[in-house]
Amino acid sequence: MGGAAVVLQWGIGNIGDISEADHCITVNNAGAFDGSVFVLVSPGARIFMQNKVNLQVSAPGTPSPAAGFRPFALGFRPFFLLAGFTAVFLLAYWLAVLALGLQQPAYYGGVGWHGHEMLFGFAAAAISGFLLTAVRNWTGRDTVSGWPLAALVAVWLAARVMPFCPWSPGWLLAGVDLAFLPLVGICIAPALFSGKAHNLVFLLLLAVFAGANAMVHADALGYAVGTAGAGNRLAVNLVVFFVVVIGGRVIPFFTEKAIADFQMPAHPRLEGMVIVSLIALIAAELLAPQPLVIATLAIIVALTQGARLAGWHHREMWSLPILWVLHLAYAWLILGFALKALAAIGLVSEFIAIHALTVGGVGTMVLGMMSRVALGHTGRAIEVLPGMGIAFVLINLAALLRVFGPLVFQESYTRWLMVSGGLWIAAFGLFACIYTPILLRARVDGRPG
Repeated sequence: MGGAAVVLQWGIGNIGDISEADHCITVNNAGAFDGSVFVLVSPGARIFMQNKVNLQVSAPGTPSPAAGFRPFALGFRPFFLLAGFTAVFLLAYWLAVLALGLQQPAYYGGVGWHGHEMLFGFAAAAISGFLLTAVRNWTGRDTVSGWPLAALVAVWLAARVMPFCPWSPGWLLAGVDLAFLPLVGICIAPALFSGKAHNLVFLLLLAVFAGANAMVHADALGYAVGTAGAGNRLAVNLVVFFVVVIGGRVIPFFTEKAIADFQMPAHPRLEGMVIVSLIALIAAELLAPQPLVIATLAIIVALTQGARLAGWHHREMWSLPILWVLHLAYAWLILGFALKALAAIGLVSEFIAIHALTVGGVGTMVLGMMSRVALGHTGRAIEVLPGMGIAFVLINLAALLRVFGPLVFQESYTRWLMVSGGLWIAAFGLFACIYTPILLRARVDGRPG
């Protein structure tokens, strides 16, 4: 093989006879040099740079690393995909129930199906996808993949479909739905027990989350009276707690990674107050829901969360949609806690506060996190994809109208709900369309996962 050696410079673009696409480089000369090791290649070979000094070379005509169907390679893939499509379907069906009188599943009763599925369907899918992926990073131990992951997905899917099957007995639906969260815990427990002790909190959170689900099913099956509402409220608080804990880990990390020379100072006392005050609020709402106690704790939570978010702020983040969407999601949580304090003393509706926390805080955070995590774990550059910036704006508009529309124009409540729901559907619809190919295909860098 004749020809000149080519010096590969990652991130520069086209250099001489090499061309870069999707983190792969096609070499048209006979050799390549990575700075220390000469690599002899044939014309047309493809080189994948794992980092700045490690190369993988494939023969001419070998498919690119992005080729292949990998929906169950790692937990984020199927569960982020399902969370995106579920967000669209659940809201579309719920709006049809309200506007057209469409029949909703009777098992959960009244508005119970909508609340339950948004929490234990949509939110549980997003949380499970994140944990099944992040735990591997935290511990260095593999989590479930392949056919076992597909079986876990099948359990989640069955629990979503069964309420629409009139022949499905309630006890079977309850059993399948209640099995999912414990199974997620079983899938991540071996890795968590091999890592740092503070990560074990996620097993506890999954157990309490499953307990909240059991409260809903106990009411639906007639074993208890009035526990469904308490279970759903506990589930809302737990999902918010997940967002606060995960947000506290990833938002500062992502911000420092995206903004050069920006390092956030540590505030361990503040971090402790954030968690302790939120646990106290959740416990008070569950065990002793006294209005003044709830209002006082909610204000403390809002103030500590606000101080936390202020410490993460940097003006350059506003030029990065994939970053500011996470900060805005956290801001919605702060507003939600402030509104919860007002709701406790009767100044606003409790549902206004709940939807600030759920549509604004949880919905925006889930959309932003899934968008960012899916890029990093498929080997892509961390940058907003075309159309996702619009999705980030739409989800925030959905929250804005869902919270402040009914608050200011109470006589037009249904109209604001419909418009907000439509914006939510559009935001997650964009995510589903843009990210489906990404979540189904193999990593572009050829690595497993």
